[in-house]
Amino acid sequence: MMKNTYSRRSVMVGAAASAAVLTAAPLRAQDPTVHEVHIRSFSFDPDKVQVQVGDTIRWINHDLAPHTATADEFGWDTEEISKGEFGEVIVTKDMETSYFCVFHPHMKGTIEIL
Repeated sequence: MMKNTYSRRSVMVGAAASAAVLTAAPLRAQDPTVHEVHIRSFSFDPDKVQVQVGDTIRWINHDLAPHTATADEFGWDTEEISKGEFGEVIVTKDMETSYFCVFHPHMKGTIEIL
């Protein structure tokens, strides 16, 4: 029967390699999340959502009127969302964080990227 022996050097090299891999890995504690924003009574609920890069934001329209979620500078857009339907965007690092409804510009919301 062979006995495994490890030198101090091999243990240190292994520990250093493990630390390098852990440092290079993305610092994301969980899988991407879907955040729901409900559109009711001509408002976004919640009107501010906290997200991480890679998450999805889903706007669900409960109103009779169609709505959109559109970045203030038009960098992204859900397009028209009819009653009972939804629109989504995936969060990117440099996406615009203020948005509104094209049909009802008084409807506003914000995204906080953590």
